[in-house]
Parts: sequence; C-alpha cells; structure tokens
Amino acid sequence: MKEFISEKATIGKETKLGLNVIIEDNVKIGNNCLIGHNVIIHEGSEIGNGVRIDDGTIIGKKPLFSPRSIFKSKEFEPAEIGDDCLIGANVVIYVGSVIGKKNLIADSSTIRENVTIGDINIIGRNVTIENFVTLGNRNKLETNVYLTAYSEVGDYCFIAPCVATSNDNFMGRDKERYKHFKGVTLKTGARIGVNSTILPGNVIEEDGMVAAGSVVSRDVPKEKVVLGHPAKVLRDVDEKQLLKNNLDK
Repeated sequence: MKEFISEKATIGKETKLGLNVIIEDNVKIGNNCLIGHNVIIHEGSEIGNGVRIDDGTIIGKKPLFSPRSIFKSKEFEPAEIGDDCLIGANVVIYVGSVIGKKNLIADSSTIRENVTIGDINIIGRNVTIENFVTLGNRNKLETNVYLTAYSEVGDYCFIAPCVATSNDNFMGRDKERYKHFKGVTLKTGARIGVNSTILPGNVIEEDGMVAAGSVVSRDVPKEKVVLGHPAKVLRDVDEKQLLKNNLDK
C-alpha cells in the first residue's frame, strides 16, 4: 500500500482519507469530506465541503484522443465538485466538468469533459454523460442512461433506465457530419420511458412524455404523450401528472 498526498494539496478539517489515495498538486478538498480507498484526484481538482467519494473513483481524468477523434486535445479547466455531493464507487469524472451541490452520482458512472451539472440531481448506476452536455437541477437519470454529446437537459426531467440518445444522423460516415452534430434537448419537466431511443436534434418540450420503448424521430410537443416506432402523439399528459401540480411532492 502506497498513498501519495501532494504537499501542494489543501485538505480541509475533519476530512478522512482511505488507503492508497492519490491526491495530486493543487487539489483543494473542503471540510468534512470522506474519501474512500484507491481514489485518485488529479491536479487542480476542487472538492467542496461534505463530499463523499467512494472506493476506486477518479476525479479530473484527462481524455484520450485517437487520430480519428473529432475532438482534439486542448487545455481543460480542473474538475469541480460542489458541496454535499455523493459520488459512488468506480465513477470517472473528467477534467473540465463542473458539478453543483447535493448531487448523487452512483457507482460506475462516467461524466466526460466540458459537462456542466446543476444541483440536486440523481445520476444512476452506469450512466454515461458525454462531453458538451448541460444538465440543470433536480433531474433523475436512472441506470444505464446514455446521454450523447451536445445535449441539453433542463430542470425536473426524468430519464428511465436504458434510454439511449444520438447526435449523428450520418452514423460515422461522410465529413459533412461534422457540420451537423446535434444532441437532444429536454425542456423542463420532460420525461422519457424505459428503453426509448431519442434521435439527433430532437426536442422534448416542457412536460412532454415519451412512452416506454419508443423511437423519437421528431420533436415531442409540450404536455403530450408520444408512443411508437416512430413515436406519434397519443394523448395529452394527465393533468395530475403535470409538473406544476407536483412541485411540492
């Protein structure tokens, strides 16, 4: 067992470190944090107060770039984790990620570079959030969600297990695709049922609802339920289910 704690790191009061922890130069960790075994926190990363990081997690990882990658190497800002976050085991959070307060990020999830996450979100087990994604406040992403690059998620959205999203209509061929990458957009209160697929550039408007197993190939209207392959409007969202009638629940 061999830990490494840089002399240039700042560690707050009452913060506890597990075995084999690596904390690099200029890392800042707040007060009353709990850092598990085999955690790696890379240079410059900032961790707020009251944060729990479980075993085997990596904070501030730098991305890899293949010669074929559309994203090229650049300098990134350090990762930032807000106060009172709970981060599970074997999570990887890349450089350039900014994560707000009181988020739960469950085991084996991956948060790529240039991702911004607001406050009080639940990000389930094995969720992948790709780069250039913005996530608002009080959202819930359940197990095995894949949120593609360039996506935007508002507030109070729900994404059920095994939902997949896409940003490339050219499926990896034709250089024209570089001009058209576009993720998906979920506006406030949008919901997506289990095992649905959302195709590139589509918008789920406020309180729009995608039924389980659907393939969304066009925008989902406000307060409508869509269903099918491709998804079509089925009915209005039940009045009792609208966000405005559930904010206090």
